[in-house]
Amino acid sequence: MKSDLEISHEAKLKNIIEIAEELGLTEDLVELYGKYKAKISLEALNTPIDRKGKYILVSAITPTPLGEGKTVTTIGLSMALNKIGKKAVATVRQPSMGPIFGIKGGAAGGGYAQVVPMEEFNLHLTGDIHAVSIAHNLLAAFIDNHIYHGNQLNIDQFSITWPRVVDISDRALRNIIIGLGKRTDGIPRQSSFDIAVASEVMAILALAKDIFDLRRRCGQIVVAATKDKKPVTAEDLQCAGAMTVVLKDAIKPTLMQTLDNTPCLIHAGPFGNIAHGNSSIIADYIGLKYCDYVVTESGFGADMGAEKFVHIKCRTSGLKPDACVLVCSIRALKMHSGKYRVIAGRPLPPELIEENIVDLVQGLPNLIKQIENVKVYGIPVVVAINRFPTDTDNEIELVKKEARRHGVVDVVVSEVFAKGSEGGIELAEAVVKAAEQSYEFRYLYPLEASIPDKIRTIATKIYGASGVEILPQAKKDIALLEEWGFGNLPVCMAKTHLSLSHDPKLKGRPSNFEVPVREIRLSSGAGFVYALCGDMMTMPGLPSRPGGAKVDIDENGNIVGLF
Repeated sequence: MKSDLEISHEAKLKNIIEIAEELGLTEDLVELYGKYKAKISLEALNTPIDRKGKYILVSAITPTPLGEGKTVTTIGLSMALNKIGKKAVATVRQPSMGPIFGIKGGAAGGGYAQVVPMEEFNLHLTGDIHAVSIAHNLLAAFIDNHIYHGNQLNIDQFSITWPRVVDISDRALRNIIIGLGKRTDGIPRQSSFDIAVASEVMAILALAKDIFDLRRRCGQIVVAATKDKKPVTAEDLQCAGAMTVVLKDAIKPTLMQTLDNTPCLIHAGPFGNIAHGNSSIIADYIGLKYCDYVVTESGFGADMGAEKFVHIKCRTSGLKPDACVLVCSIRALKMHSGKYRVIAGRPLPPELIEENIVDLVQGLPNLIKQIENVKVYGIPVVVAINRFPTDTDNEIELVKKEARRHGVVDVVVSEVFAKGSEGGIELAEAVVKAAEQSYEFRYLYPLEASIPDKIRTIATKIYGASGVEILPQAKKDIALLEEWGFGNLPVCMAKTHLSLSHDPKLKGRPSNFEVPVREIRLSSGAGFVYALCGDMMTMPGLPSRPGGAKVDIDENGNIVGLF
């Protein structure tokens, strides 16, 4: 099969103005960034058009190094819905360039279900991540400048929690000393860098409803404490207004298209562990106003992304999903037997790509648990089996049988990677059926519950834990956050995405484990607290052979080696 880049280059693209017109957007609502991408003005939300489309979430089983095909399914499903006569749009996150030049690769989908031009999608796009970086680092500069010029707010420099950010994987920046040199170069202190998409500003961008909400949230960011233990905010530092101005264009979603010219809205890219891992509320609002169906995805598996989609994004937006597509693959389910260790660049074990009912049966409990995790909110579930050429009919039938036993609306094979929209027709029809069902949407916890109770509810009901262990530092953090008035925020669990538990080595459906919570941190602008259940990597490092080493320009000036 051709590479993603080769397939992308063969696409017959429409001018983005045509895509916008087909979506229902007039020319005055579109701000062009070349021929194939454009920003959408927020005035699009004020037009008389109001279709009240169906809201479809795409989630997945617990991720494996093999990939489950969640983004491919999101893009392919939107294409297939259009194929069967529904007006659909996909809303997805913008990828970070750190993983693109590292090991993970891009996030434009793949095969014949991708957003194009894929080079533009995966690189600078319309500059939103750069704007987030500047807004974030502007606040960091204000903090150190305030201390240098007398520290009128009495900031305890050892309490500063606001790092700097850059959109490159660079492990050498994880822990740094700043302010070295002359006295005029600042006050020396220990600091750090995160990757840009881990910034709270990115989480805010995805949750803001308009420019004024963005301004309010920027002002609420807590960056440190005073020496008498009072919170210090961006508003206190008089930086929130300037941050908002830097983000005035970044708040507008970017419009692109898929291989078959289905519209796609790309907006924001928050981390899926320390943040909520979902694309923007604004993009969803626009999509639902102009389309019959909006297909969006949440980061990682249903225990992570879908849980945060419900408790953080839906609580903020006021929206509820009409159905959820849960993506799995045969070989990923085999990996959840716990028998395999896949190493990038090495051939897959034969048992993963040959019929192997025994290992499939042992891995199926992960799918079953993730079905239960979505159904606990009341949401109708469709299971999509992302088919690979090595899958056998017997294996597929076994997954279908087990999924149906656990109350899904339907379970279908998806072949959008190999066949594009044609390979997703059965999935699209199943989603339409599921989205017509009535159900009672529910949250797992009230906001008034204590922080420990919220953590315990998520850990026991979603992860399957026997309980939680809140360690001494976390108890101190909770007491301080409650004193500051942040006890009623939703909890964003920061744990590994590679297991239902906190331990990445525990595959399938682990049981009889306690989730340790070592720290509780605050994202007050984004509007949640996050519980650290292990070491969270917020600045990745490059591998020994970075993907960026393959990227170049050919003799015709075209990008090569991207994917």
